[in-house]
Amino acid sequence: MNIKIRLTLMNFLQFFVWGSWLISLGGYMMGPLHFTGGQVGSVFATMGIAALFMPGLLGIVADRWINAERVLGLCHLNGAILLFWASTIKDPVVMYWVMLFNAMAYMPTIALNSAVSYNILLQKGFDVVKDFPPIRVWGTVGFVCAMWIVDLMGWARSPVQLYLSAATALFLGIYAFTLPACPPARKEREKSLLSALGLDAFVLFKRRKMAVFFIFAMLIGAALQITNTFGGSFLDDFAGFEQYKNTFGVKHPNLLLSVSQISETLFILTIPFFLKRFGIKKVMMISIFAWVFRFGLFGIGNPGSGLLLLVLSMIIYGMAFDFFNISGSLFVEMEAEPGIRASAQGLFMIMTNGFGAYLGGTASGYVVDLFTHDGVKDWPHIWFVFAAYALILGVLFPFLFKYKHERTR
Repeated sequence: MNIKIRLTLMNFLQFFVWGSWLISLGGYMMGPLHFTGGQVGSVFATMGIAALFMPGLLGIVADRWINAERVLGLCHLNGAILLFWASTIKDPVVMYWVMLFNAMAYMPTIALNSAVSYNILLQKGFDVVKDFPPIRVWGTVGFVCAMWIVDLMGWARSPVQLYLSAATALFLGIYAFTLPACPPARKEREKSLLSALGLDAFVLFKRRKMAVFFIFAMLIGAALQITNTFGGSFLDDFAGFEQYKNTFGVKHPNLLLSVSQISETLFILTIPFFLKRFGIKKVMMISIFAWVFRFGLFGIGNPGSGLLLLVLSMIIYGMAFDFFNISGSLFVEMEAEPGIRASAQGLFMIMTNGFGAYLGGTASGYVVDLFTHDGVKDWPHIWFVFAAYALILGVLFPFLFKYKHERTR
């Protein structure tokens, strides 16, 4: 089989595993399992904990001792067992620990998936810059397809979503062992643990501009986690109202939420224009205020007469996510010295997907519980709190982040 097709399948399955449960698991835990907002937020915060150290640790393993495709396969095989176990759990404490170990197995595979793709493309004489993006976009397609399947089959509030994810992870784990070998690069033996974890890039904190940037990266990263955790639960609760229970958004929450992922793929294409024309500071400000609108529109929208507002919120998500994640990564690449660029990217991931995700998952759970009375959640006030949080960041950012854009850079 053509190697590009094989890598396309790998990328499709990589994110199909995640998309099967990431958006809908919160609704399943808050619905049939009756977990509190704090308990659900803690489960989602496990991804932030795992992202702090597991990608770096397993990156060292793949660099020094074991073929990268085998590490990728072993991670998914372990994830398959843990996801199946999670499908049988009713206790929030046990669910927390199982999903923490699952996050420790899955989060490193995001980087390993890219590393394996790069390695194999180079082995076969392909141009990575040209040939990888069309392969990687199928990862987003896989994520959306998983969401649609779970929704259309009626599994969004069922443990079957975890069966589907586990079965896919099992297949991908076995499939990874059939890929061309990606042996350790012996020259990487000198790479330190600090470098692999992105910690030697902490020297960038000596520069005020970079210190402010990374702190805001953490605070904005917290916003990324909120709608992943509670978007499905928010739409589910409309089923308790007669005028909404048969609306599209209530009957097919994953289909509605998937517009966010589709929007991502479109806004990625606009980043070069915005970044070159306006610079990182204005692009980051656009991202922050997009989060204000993302949350605010959730607060005033509904699946009935306010469906258009929810759809607009999903579309804005693409701008909020991409203009921060992709543009931020490019900014780090441009500002870091060549010798620590890889570590700087690792630090950016730690601040956003590590500390930021943990902060967002934990704090948002407390906010949901604060505005829950007699089992009824006051969703408008919940979303307005999140919008106010983003608004404060948006007001502070231009005053604290000093950066002059040069269009020629």
